[in-house]
Amino acid sequence: MRSGVIAQKVGMSRVFTDEGASIPVSVLKLENCQVVAHKTEEKHGYTALQIGVGNAKVKRMTRADRGHFAVAKVEPKRKLAEFRVSTDNMIEVGAEITADHFVAGQYVDVTGVSIGKGFAGAMKRWNFGGLRASHGVSVSHRAHGSTGNSQDPGKVFKGKKMAGHMGSDRVTTQNLKIVSTDPERGLILVHGAVPGAKGGWVFLRDAVKRKLPDGVPFPGAFKAPAGSAAAQDAPAEEADTSADTPASEE
Repeated sequence: MRSGVIAQKVGMSRVFTDEGASIPVSVLKLENCQVVAHKTEEKHGYTALQIGVGNAKVKRMTRADRGHFAVAKVEPKRKLAEFRVSTDNMIEVGAEITADHFVAGQYVDVTGVSIGKGFAGAMKRWNFGGLRASHGVSVSHRAHGSTGNSQDPGKVFKGKKMAGHMGSDRVTTQNLKIVSTDPERGLILVHGAVPGAKGGWVFLRDAVKRKLPDGVPFPGAFKAPAGSAAAQDAPAEEADTSADTPASEE
């Protein structure tokens, strides 16, 4: 089980196939998505990665949050989320996950907060059929009808589908296909619509009902932090070349 990412919904567009067919896509931007902390079985009882995106103002953060990011040596993040992972798919703290974490043709599950639509009636909110158009019904054509029995139980049960606030709910859309990715610009194109408004945050995970295709990176595609062992090779080479420069000038 791999880690997911937090992306920002840019909007919707479309791409054309070689045959000329139009495919509607949702454009998601992945920028500065870093691993902030590890959750381990020994300390927390489960294995997960805490991912953060965006930039937050330090003066608006609590002292505890500032210390949390200082320990990780990561810039304060605007949005945090945890993704359950297996022990062999842990990513180093401070690493930045890139857009090629997903591959074209892969299916993902996208979670977001749906667009709020205000107060709505039962027909619009729950797709009720309404009352009859005639036979005594005069002003209640779009009413939801009876909500319960009379003396027994003598109340309306909690959770009854009635008129009320519609939207602004956490929604997960499953089995959306990745059309393409652009690691340089941090863009992920997903076939179809994803929950949420423009500028909202969405969570992308590997689809739980689909198998991963070949070519998916494990534990993921990311840029190692500057102080890690994986990122120390490049500075060493630069140091060697700088050492040779004075000798060549002499």
